[in-house]
Amino acid sequence: MSCSSQPAVPTLRTVTVSYSELKDKDADLSWKIEEGFGPNGLGILSVQDVPGFSSLRRDLLHLAPRLASLSEEVKKELEDPDSRYNFGWSHGKEKLESGKLDMLKGSFYANPILDTPTTDAHLIQRYPSYCGSNIWPDKALPELEVAFKALGKLILDVGLMLAYHCDQYVSKGKKMHESQSLEQIIRHSRCPKGRLLYYFPTQESNCVKDAESMSSWCGWHTDHGSLTGLTCAMYTRDAVEIPCPDSAAGLYIRTRTGQIVKAVFGEDEIAYQVGETSEILSSGYLCATPHCVQAPKAKEASCLDRSTFALFMQPDWDEKLNFPEEVHIHKELIPANGFLTFGEYTEKLLDKYYHLKM
Repeated sequence: MSCSSQPAVPTLRTVTVSYSELKDKDADLSWKIEEGFGPNGLGILSVQDVPGFSSLRRDLLHLAPRLASLSEEVKKELEDPDSRYNFGWSHGKEKLESGKLDMLKGSFYANPILDTPTTDAHLIQRYPSYCGSNIWPDKALPELEVAFKALGKLILDVGLMLAYHCDQYVSKGKKMHESQSLEQIIRHSRCPKGRLLYYFPTQESNCVKDAESMSSWCGWHTDHGSLTGLTCAMYTRDAVEIPCPDSAAGLYIRTRTGQIVKAVFGEDEIAYQVGETSEILSSGYLCATPHCVQAPKAKEASCLDRSTFALFMQPDWDEKLNFPEEVHIHKELIPANGFLTFGEYTEKLLDKYYHLKM
């Protein structure tokens, strides 16, 4: 079967906020928060003019191909199966929507704030994907740790500023319990998780049935944490940075009305997406949306690689989540008393997704 293109969908620019606006706690950004994160928004918003971001983004993303090209022996030492490969190097461990193992991309996971968030053996065993320790390739690629932590911390700091204004918006519509404050949940968490992604170059001859599906590079999903910070992807061919060769490639979002749109933001901007936990705790004032990533067409993608970075800002594993009475997302997971820790909630979600106990 030959590759065929998808029908054209609308392309929309993300709502943007300037860094100087975010810094001003007296600024009323409610209308922008609503436009980006509200019930009629795309669940995404981008921040412009963040000091130092552009250089930190380039520093880290340029290391992704070097990481992926390390020897298999070295990369094996960076794997952590006990954490379900949520620390260190992961390649070919995740499944695509088709059920096949994803060999297209490799990931490197680390906590950019705490190398060892806890030494409690019980917690490490109970929540290994959050409580495990970072694994850095200190000998093979010592630059990675510095670049990863620098970019991760910056995205987290800006995310906290954005979370403050999200709380101001939500508090206008509902009485907020302190435990539902997005800013405080993120600030007190010991388990932010950064993910450096590298999409391996493909040959034009590798064109297969689903090569140009809308979710060919990353399947449809909704983040389950609080807030996700994203960088614009960097494309390279033969180690030379180039613009994306296919205008149809990129981030796609399914809106609350079921419409699919392509969302775009500048390479010098940090994009933030709402996660399901924030939607639940804000009673729907902040709305998470399903999204996926489409690869360039087979011809344009030949020998092309792609690097990007995401920071998942989420509650602490011991954070007690006070769920509202009306829950429309995963309501079958919420106990009658409406209380779960984020770690318990995550494990229930993983069990649901992987059909282990549901």
